Amino acid sequence: MSNDFTFTIGRTRFDETYCPSDNTRITTNFANLARGEKREENLRNALRMMDSRFNTLAHWDNPNGDRYSLELEIISVSTDIAGSGQSFPTIEILKTDIADHKTNERIEGIVGNNFSSYVRDYDFSVLLLEHNKDLTQFSIPDNFGDLHGKLFKYFVNSDLFAQQFHKRPVICLSVSDSKIYRRTENQHPVLGYEYEPNEPSLTEQYFMKMGLEVRYFMPPHSVAPLAFYFFGDLLNDYSNLELISTISTMETFQKIYRPEIYNANAVAGQCYRPSLKHQDHSVTQIVYDREERSSLAIEQGRFAEAHFIKPFRTVLEQWSAANSQ
Repeated sequence: MSNDFTFTIGRTRFDETYCPSDNTRITTNFANLARGEKREENLRNALRMMDSRFNTLAHWDNPNGDRYSLELEIISVSTDIAGSGQSFPTIEILKTDIADHKTNERIEGIVGNNFSSYVRDYDFSVLLLEHNKDLTQFSIPDNFGDLHGKLFKYFVNSDLFAQQFHKRPVICLSVSDSKIYRRTENQHPVLGYEYEPNEPSLTEQYFMKMGLEVRYFMPPHSVAPLAFYFFGDLLNDYSNLELISTISTMETFQKIYRPEIYNANAVAGQCYRPSLKHQDHSVTQIVYDREERSSLAIEQGRFAEAHFIKPFRTVLEQWSAANSQ
């Protein structure tokens, strides 16, 4: 393995006083909430939603529905490139921990959950758009996602990751509104009914290059399935409380950002086609600008291009060619 990259990890508590750092992508779920006049109210309401959802799912030995609360930490990963002394903000993920108020224990949750990456913005909002600019039929560039995938696997397989985290990450995303999902007979007590897509999405293919598999589950009392990206065995490698910490965190974000799907007034049926044009849904009282989020993705991709892809193109190409993992 090449020693061209050195990772450093920063940790920031995500609570109602959270302020995004200069290196945080503004479109990241947690950062987007922490902006504007209602930032503290946004954060307080989102955290309250997460705790409520957690206690609903972890209902055993929890008669009053208040046994647990979540503690969230933002894990910021920077990369020192080829000993240059310059670091680039590479990945941000969320770490969950669970406070058990009955036993006064603090239970470790899951790292991953949310996934934020400037390089992914470059791939999807710059490289992919430019590749298809003059084409009549959509296509994917050669080696699309290869560098990003190798960087992510390099980090997860690093000594630094092993020293700081006991289990590999689980990332939870929304379903694709261009696919059809069919419910299977497989049912998990916490994850709920499993769904299967009619075909792989581009996001699935992209995350596969990061070494991740995907399964789709609709947890109890949810209205739509979530996409769980993982290494190993999702159902057996993690405890029920660990899985609940991811569900309650990420479903809350999705209710805020995609209420048409995750705060719909009708539950997904046997055959489910998500739609962001669905009108029969409820809106949370949490302020969020989805149009701004879309436009900023291009700016963030350009940032990665200017500060990472172009200045270190030769080093990155050599490193990628030498790392076939």
